[in-house]
Amino acid sequence: MHTDLTLKIFDDETTSIGAEFRKFNNNTCSAFETHELRRETETRKRRQSKKAKANATNVPSAQPSTSATTHSEAEGPLPKRFNLQTYKYHSLGDYSNTIQTFGTTDSYSTEPVRNTAIFNIYRFTFYPG
Repeated sequence: MHTDLTLKIFDDETTSIGAEFRKFNNNTCSAFETHELRRETETRKRRQSKKAKANATNVPSAQPSTSATTHSEAEGPLPKRFNLQTYKYHSLGDYSNTIQTFGTTDSYSTEPVRNTAIFNIYRFTFYPG
């Protein structure tokens, strides 16, 4: 159970950790050159190969394929940087207020509610079967 005091402490610590993340990003991350993992590189190559095959089957044979090598088609691992511009970092500041408004996440379900009757009407209206 959270009290106003514990939520205030949580809010202050969240602000502090946000500053630490920015400091880490600016100081530590800039000191290192990081690249994709081997499995990330292999996955990217498989995805590109699959996409190229799909495009080759969709392109008429009369038109020659003119694909220049782009940065995403690089053979080796691509550079990777720590990314603070993601939702999980953006939403950190909202946790304290959300807990104060709705309670802790173990006290309610975040699963969407589905009205079966409306779903059936939608299904029969838009999906010919």
